[in-house]
Amino acid sequence: MQLTIEVPDYLAEQIEQNRDHIAEILEQSFQQTSVAPAAVEDELREIVTLLASQPTPRQILNIWPSAALQNRLSQLLSQSKTGMIAREHIGELERYLLLDHMVRLAKGQALQQL
Repeated sequence: MQLTIEVPDYLAEQIEQNRDHIAEILEQSFQQTSVAPAAVEDELREIVTLLASQPTPRQILNIWPSAALQNRLSQLLSQSKTGMIAREHIGELERYLLLDHMVRLAKGQALQQL
């Protein structure tokens, strides 16, 4: 199938550089966006709720992301590193990174309290 689309200049350059892999990139992109972001967002809310509830140090140290959240973060980081992250996913990545930072800080404090 032949497809004609208009894209911004910065994206046109990336497309040109990856011309031989466009089909793979599109397929990967569609697979990655099919991840259930609602489930991941629910998990993020649960973590924030737990942190806001003044948990014990042990509860904080037991916070671990699910495989789905780890996979989603890995996908977004990979897209970001290659410059192929969609604009609408940048905010999502920033939220994950901020929450990860907050959990790390909380775990550091929790370790000091034990």
